[in-house]
Amino acid sequence: MTERGKRMGKGAGILGAAALVGLLAAGALTACLIAALDLAMATWLAALVVTVVFGAIAAVLAMTGRKQIQEAAPPVPEQAIDSVKEDVQWAKTRTRSATK
Repeated sequence: MTERGKRMGKGAGILGAAALVGLLAAGALTACLIAALDLAMATWLAALVVTVVFGAIAAVLAMTGRKQIQEAAPPVPEQAIDSVKEDVQWAKTRTRSATK
């Protein structure tokens, strides 16, 4: 069991390192896009264009994810509420019959 825990810890550390390197790669790609656009326009404008494009992509992803989450789980657990109401009704009928 201890060996398994050590392996899982190593794996999690490696995944964390991979995420960090992926973030660095995204930063390098951003710099590359800005440098490429800099050939056609001012540097500040190239950076602004890349920022707006990334912002639009992030907004679309956020809205899509939010929609998926809302469709996946209703905000109110209707089945649990119905079950509790049935339990309360059953308990009321039991206490009435016990007092007779």
